[in-house]
Amino acid sequence: METMASSDSIISIGKEAECEDFVINIIPPAEWPECCIYRVPKRLRKVKKESYTPQLVSIGPFHHRGNELKDTNMKMHKLRYLMAFSDRTGKSQEDLRKIIKENEVKIRHCYSEDCRLNSKDFVKMILLDAIFIIELFLRIDENHENDYIVKKPWLEIGIRRDLLLLENQLPFFILEKLYMFAKNDSSSCNHYEEGKQVEEHKKDLMKQDAPFVKLSRNYFGRQYDIKKQSAVGEEVNHFIDLLRYFFCSVPDQLNHGENLRDLNCATKLDEAGLKFKPVKERCLLDITFSGNDCLKHCPCFNLSWLLACLPCLKCFPHLERMQCILEIPPLKIFDNTECLLRNLMALEQCHYPLKAYICNYVLLLDQLIDTEKDVDLLVEKKVIANNIGSNAAVMTLINRLCLDIVVDGSCYSSLCREITSYLDNPWNNTMGTMKSVYFRDFWRGSGTVVGLIVLGFTFWGFLRPYFVKV
Repeated sequence: METMASSDSIISIGKEAECEDFVINIIPPAEWPECCIYRVPKRLRKVKKESYTPQLVSIGPFHHRGNELKDTNMKMHKLRYLMAFSDRTGKSQEDLRKIIKENEVKIRHCYSEDCRLNSKDFVKMILLDAIFIIELFLRIDENHENDYIVKKPWLEIGIRRDLLLLENQLPFFILEKLYMFAKNDSSSCNHYEEGKQVEEHKKDLMKQDAPFVKLSRNYFGRQYDIKKQSAVGEEVNHFIDLLRYFFCSVPDQLNHGENLRDLNCATKLDEAGLKFKPVKERCLLDITFSGNDCLKHCPCFNLSWLLACLPCLKCFPHLERMQCILEIPPLKIFDNTECLLRNLMALEQCHYPLKAYICNYVLLLDQLIDTEKDVDLLVEKKVIANNIGSNAAVMTLINRLCLDIVVDGSCYSSLCREITSYLDNPWNNTMGTMKSVYFRDFWRGSGTVVGLIVLGFTFWGFLRPYFVKV
């Protein structure tokens, strides 16, 4: 009986183990804590498929066997770059492959879909793609003019565009590991003792000023306006996540449940006397509403009409502050801007649904831009730098970016409250009308002043006989 009982317990334990294995195997890849690289949701992809699809180079497993890339010779360049990188660093391909093999499980967990490749093919793919990226970054940084890719700007820009697609990413940690392994030779460790000090040194290299972060900043900064003071998070997941850190300052905490209020378009705000001012030294998302405190209590001191008529008075800081200003960092619109913004927004929809700062920013732009005249005004104020042709194209681009985008709350809710409060004041609307009708520029303002003087003398001429009699 005891033997039967023990055998039954063994069978039950075996069944439990089988059940546990079964549960582990059916866990969706997207549920792994490391998951950070996603397929773009169908609702976003159907809006503009080409914005999420690589054109020149496939990185990672999602487009590894894509038919649209079979005609390119990029695989040959990957092999050449791998051999060149081994010669450059003195590290064998087997040593590099070993690092990837040790991290294979963690790399697989970074993808939202199961990578249907065996271990050998998967490690080979990651090795070729990772070394291609690192070697390309180094050659761009060193300005190798004879390199096939570097000497062809159209090709290099196209590859940079493909490296910023959400579906075309490698985990940042494996790129950093390979780069640091290749960069650190035996001589670089002579200044550090074995054991704890070496580990502390490695931790320092993984901070936001780590060499590979700098190398990545230099590479993407060639096309995108990345501020040197842009903060980087504690852990960067991949390149599109890195660009998100660069573009985001430290936005106010999202007010969940309080979505972006309806705002008037840019031309309506301008007619109400609100001034648009470009601020170049800020990060892209750092938009503020500024003005002297006395304007909030006494709007009659709003001198925007006077400064519009006499721009020379702007040299006096106190007068410059006597108007309400919407300070916006300039947005440069290039051919690849739409692709970049769409992938940043797709990343937030999948990975940062409660911190969708880029989505909030684009939604705010969408409210400011209703017609081509709004773009004309923002371009005139140098808030938007249009490098794609007509302003109508910019209007269409911004208005279509928000299709099927869902956000919960907005980091610009307090900003919208301030603007709405400004617009609700009838005096500000009166001053805005005065500015747009009578004091839009020096000549119109001069004509208004002369007209007022003539009217005053005419009125005095009418009243003067009565005062003389008295």
